[in-house]
Amino acid sequence: MTEDVVKESAFNIHPMDQFVTKPLFGDADININEVMATLQWYTPTNVTLWSGLTVLVVAVLFIFGTRGRAIVPTRTQSVVEIIYGFLRSMIVDIAGEDGLKFFPYIMTLFLFILFANVLGLLPYSFTVTSQIAVTGVLAMAVFLAVTIIGFIRHGFGFLKLFWVAEAPLALRPILAFVEIISYFVRPVSHSIRLAGNMMAGHAVIKVFAGFAGALGVGAVVPILAITAVYGLEVLVVTIQAYVFTVLTIVYLKDALHPGH
Repeated sequence: MTEDVVKESAFNIHPMDQFVTKPLFGDADININEVMATLQWYTPTNVTLWSGLTVLVVAVLFIFGTRGRAIVPTRTQSVVEIIYGFLRSMIVDIAGEDGLKFFPYIMTLFLFILFANVLGLLPYSFTVTSQIAVTGVLAMAVFLAVTIIGFIRHGFGFLKLFWVAEAPLALRPILAFVEIISYFVRPVSHSIRLAGNMMAGHAVIKVFAGFAGALGVGAVVPILAITAVYGLEVLVVTIQAYVFTVLTIVYLKDALHPGH
């Protein structure tokens, strides 16, 4: 009976626990309901800590690491210049030269998501972008910015975005209704896509890690699986930062050049 209990507890894996928002100070052993009851808007949490660390890492690498601006660039400066050139060309290709006015915001958004994703792969870290509250704020900021820019630049002409002039006249009102719904669903899909992908990969790694810990010396297969999934996650965290940024630029293009 005792051995059965030990085996059962060994495989007692909770992959979603790693995504729980917890206060930085206080009793770490209290249950989730008590944790949620103690959280206030001003409570320092693991989200606060790792968001701050993300900003710090970006500042160190991209501000202090390139302030010399050498003619023969250092490795850090080379990385920054590659990212700068990549994002700039992507904005021009999608949104045109007008989109470069918003380059600082887009690059800041990309760097924050990228480094938050990468830091989340470190042992004992916390993935900020796995939180809908975080990705939702980022997506809503993009949605509001695009909408405001669209109306400021084009006035009510921005509404051409919802009117498919190429479609038959009878279908245009129906398509306009569909386009309006699609437009307001953007921040939802924009945020859930990023958070969902971050949660999925990390949860799989946690499950295999639990099996590895439970099997002990026989954990060769789970360890190989962890290695494979971790390698895939390195690719996923980069792609998700890219996808979020590309969609932001596409939405910006709609604000700068509405109409079908």
